[in-house]
Parts: sequence; structure tokens; C-alpha cells
Amino acid sequence: MDLLIQESEWGQRSNMAKFFDEKEELNLTSDDFKLVQRENKISDTKFKTKTTTFAKDAFKRFCKNKSSVVGAIILGILILLAIFQPIFSPANISKISLEERFLAPKLFNAGTGWWDGTVKKTRIVYNEDEGVPSEPFIASAVYNLKVDKEYSLFDQASKYGKGGYINFINEVEYYDGTIDNPSRFLYNNKQVEFSATNSTSVKVVLENRENAKSNKLGEYRVILGQLNSDGGFDNTLVLKDWSRDYQEFTINISEKLSEASLASYNGNFAIELKAEHEIRSYILIKSIEFSGSNLNSTLNALNFTDANEMALRNAPEGDPGNFPEGYWKCSGQKNIFESQVKFCSFTYDTYEAAYGKYTVTYAKSDIDKMVKDGYLEYEFDKASGTITKWNVLNEDKCPIESVESVTINKVTKKLQSVNGVSYKYKKLGYTSMPKFIMGTDASGYDLVKKCFSGLRTSLILGVCTAAFCFLFGLVWGAISGYFGGSVDLAMERFCEILGGVPWIVVMTLCILHLGSNFFTFFLALCLTGWMGTAGRTRTQFYRFKGREYVLASRTLGSSDMRLIFKHILPNAMGTIVTGAVLMIPSVIFSESTISYLGLGLQNLDSFGVVLSSNQQYIETYPNLILFPSCILALMMISFNLFGNGLRDALNPQLKGGE
Repeated sequence: MDLLIQESEWGQRSNMAKFFDEKEELNLTSDDFKLVQRENKISDTKFKTKTTTFAKDAFKRFCKNKSSVVGAIILGILILLAIFQPIFSPANISKISLEERFLAPKLFNAGTGWWDGTVKKTRIVYNEDEGVPSEPFIASAVYNLKVDKEYSLFDQASKYGKGGYINFINEVEYYDGTIDNPSRFLYNNKQVEFSATNSTSVKVVLENRENAKSNKLGEYRVILGQLNSDGGFDNTLVLKDWSRDYQEFTINISEKLSEASLASYNGNFAIELKAEHEIRSYILIKSIEFSGSNLNSTLNALNFTDANEMALRNAPEGDPGNFPEGYWKCSGQKNIFESQVKFCSFTYDTYEAAYGKYTVTYAKSDIDKMVKDGYLEYEFDKASGTITKWNVLNEDKCPIESVESVTINKVTKKLQSVNGVSYKYKKLGYTSMPKFIMGTDASGYDLVKKCFSGLRTSLILGVCTAAFCFLFGLVWGAISGYFGGSVDLAMERFCEILGGVPWIVVMTLCILHLGSNFFTFFLALCLTGWMGTAGRTRTQFYRFKGREYVLASRTLGSSDMRLIFKHILPNAMGTIVTGAVLMIPSVIFSESTISYLGLGLQNLDSFGVVLSSNQQYIETYPNLILFPSCILALMMISFNLFGNGLRDALNPQLKGGE
């Protein structure tokens, strides 16, 4: 550098000398020239960092986005659970188990107070005789029982209630005179013979009170009549004419028969309630009592002073036509009003109720089979008729824990059967009482296994659909964006026509014509799903095909294929791949939506089918919707976070950047 400066200064002096005195000569010696870096070597500086590849650089950039890393981890966990949880879970989701329906979510032991398989029960009718809640609650599963000190009024008949009133309602509303027989009747089920010589009387106690559940106290009368096929009465004998007297009254039936010159009357006792204009009429009946000499059994059975007990009289199960002798029929509505019951509240262990102890009877052949299988051993004393030895050898498989009683054949004095205490979970095939983290659904299926089994189906559908739409949309968009002109115009018009058809219409038509199966959903989602990828690809090709490096490569003779796959597509891949990744949760969400509307996959579990089947229990068992919805929301968020990080990682323009 110093040498260059000296030469420059010498040139300036030479020019100035020529300018002032062209004949002046310069005397230069070797001392005027010297090398200033004789001992130092000049070379390029070596790189201090290691070389990297595009994949390593992309992974480094992806890891710097913390939210994307968290999303990728959560997404990976959900995918692994969807693959392996249904495989390794022992729970059965193919056979309906009514004993395991609607079990509460359980992670901790009962009594923890949170996530322990228990539910809070309030305002449950209390069985005062046994000191337990009413059916169907099992006493051994009840904790923290609290009973009301005072009786409550309950407008429903209960075998643990008492008192109250019969709310006899004429449900004919907006009566305008066009109905042939607007009256309604409360009458005894069987015909009774009334005699003028038996001094038969009936006392009826009514209540003069407005009932908010109906509209107005109605006009009534008391009659004897013979029931006809139309639901009315023929040959009626009026015992008390139309009245609005809602007090206690007594009618001497024998005197009424004498006044009508009748020695006897064979018919039904009935209270007739008239229809009112534009309202529902009713009367409240506290009691009806027949009295007199030589009353027949039917009239004695008809007596009631407890309206709650009277309302419970009904035909036995399995024989709906066999009504008891004291049963009262009603052509209107016969409800109970203000029955007295005690309510209780408690914590109910759903697992103890489903899997706990119960008494079961086993025949001797079943006991002998358990002995043969090595589950237990026993000794029976024929003389005393008792079991003197009972040892359980295999506690996990032996269904009987202990013996309560035995049944002996009276003739042979041999053991006939054993009544023993067992655990229900052994009957259902478990070796110990199971726990279901999310509870069970209406079919008794483990909700966790059901959800992830459905998620696996939805993920397969989403991945297959996204892969097809990505590849087809990539080719379509690349051709449209690269060649442009009339090719692009024709392809874009086709996309606009196809995109104008609503997706829900395409899906519904495919389901109606091809059935609701996996292939139908895949086809319907692919018919229009590729257009998003095609549009993004077309936009990116228009963005990059005019860049200098593309024009330079074209000038050097590169083919169209090389320009597309070597220069344009790699730079556009970041945005395109992100859209393809986000298509997977979009497909799952679309499938869930269409399944929630009742058009889901048939005979195949999916996430949408799980949500659709549980939507009717959203008020009574919210966990059946809450847990699957949380999984779906978590997966959607994770896919979005993962896609955002992938977009930045695959962008070549950010290579080497932060």
C-alpha cells in the first residue's frame, strides 16, 4: 500500500514538473521503492462455523419457535395414543355392558373428593323404613348421607310418600262446544252392586285450593252409571248434581236408590268433571270412604284416606290388564298433588355400585366346576346340612367371596345350591375393580378408548385426504401458475365452477348415493379439498417465476421441469406444506361436524361419531362431551402451532437467519 502511495505521489510530481518545466529531470534511486509486507503472508480467513444442510437449518429454526415445539410434542403424544391406546387397553368397546353405563370419571380412590368416580346426588326420595335412599341407589355405594329434618311436598306418587291429594284433571283445552263428550270421569274399575237396604254411604273430601299446575277448579257431579264402549256412562243415577262446592260432603247412596224406586243398582261409582272454556279444569280429592252394613269387598277396597297410596294402585308388571280390586280408572289425568316425602342428599360411588359386592346363587354343578378349576375347595356335612370348610384358592378368579346360606334337597339331603357374596367386577371378567379416567358412555364403553379409537379413524381419514389433495393440488396449481395465459384462465374457471357448489351439498349427495362409509367421506372431501392447495401453489408460482435466478436459469437453457422442481417449487414449499398440514385438522373437524348432524360413518368409530352419539347426554353427563371436545380442541391448536413452525422452517429465504 505504501508503495502505491509513493508511486502516486511520484506521478503527481512528474506531471507538475512537466507543467512548469518540461526540461527538468527527476533523479530516482532504489531507495524510493520498498515492499512494506515482505514478511507477512496474505490469505483468506477460514470459516469458524461448521457447514450445515437445509434440513439441519430448518430443524434449528423450528426448534427456536417454542410454541411450535410444544404443539409438535402434544400432537405426537395424541397420535401415539391414537395408535397404541386402543391396542393395549383391556377395556371392551365392542360389547354393550349395561352394568357399566355412565360411570363417573375416576383417577383417584373414592373419598378423595375430586375425580374419584363419585357423583353428588341431591333431592332424592328417602326410604325411612330402611334408612337408605330410594331405588335404584345401592346402600353400600352411598356416602355422606344427609336427610332433611322436615317433610317436603312432592307432586309425584312415591311408595315412600304419604298423604296428598288426587289431582283429577280434565285435559280438554279450548273447549268450544264441538266435542261430543267433553267430560272426564274418575271411576272404580269393576262394577259394584249397590243395595237400597244396606244403608251404603260415601264421604268425599275435596280441597278448595288453586293449583298452579292447572288453571281453574272445575264443576263436577257424582253419579252411578254403566260404562259404555265410548268411555261414557249409560243409565246414570245422579248422586250429586253439578256443583262447585269443594268441601267435605256425604251421600247416602241407599236413599238415592229408594228415591229412584230402585231396589239395587249394578254399576260404577264415578266423579264426572266438566270441561271449561279455554282452560283445564281440575278438582283436588283428599279421600273417598264408603260405609254401611254388609259392604262388599270391592267397596271396602275402594276406600282411601291416603291419596299417595291410592295413586300407586296399579296392575302388576307383566300383566297390564289385571288391575287390583280397589283400582280407580281415569279418562282424564289422575296425578298426585302435595304428597309428603323426605328428601336426602349424598355422595354416590358409581364404581362401588357397578362392581361392588352382591348376593348371587350358584348351583352345586357350578360350585363343583370352580373346585375342578382350582378356584376353591369346600366340605359339606350332610348330617348337619352345613358347609364346614370353604377356602378360596384363587381370589382373582373365584366369583364367591363367602357363603351366606345353602339350599339342601329335602329328599336326598344333598347340597343343591349356595347363596354367596361376590364382586360384580369378577362377573364382568375383571381381576380387580377397573378405573376409567374419562368415565363410560351409554353403552358402558371406556370413553378414553372410544375417543382414541375414533381419533385413529379420523386421523387416517385426514392424512389420506390431505395427501391426495396436496399432490393433486400441487400439480394443478403448478401447471396453472407456471404456464399462465389461456391455460391458467381455463383451469381457474373450472375451479370457480366446482368451488361454487357448497361442500355440505357435495358431502350429502355422496352419502345418499354411495352410503356413509370411509370411502364416501374420502371421496367427498377430496372432490373440492384440493382447490386450496392448488390456489396457494398457483400464487407462489406467479410470485417466483419472474425472479432473476429463474430467468438466468432459463437463459442458460434449463427445461420447464427443472425450473419448476429445482428453482420455483423449493422456494414455494414452505407456504404450501403449511396449508397441507393444516388440512388434516380441517378434515377431522369437517368429519366431526357432519357426524354431529347425524350423517356420520356407519359401523365405524370416528371422533365425530363419538360426539354425535353423546350429544343427547350433554346436560345429564357433560363429561361425555367435555372430554372429547377438549381432545379435539387440543389437537386443532397443536396442528396450527406445528404448521406455523413448519412454515418458517421450510422457507428457504430464512436459511441461516434467526
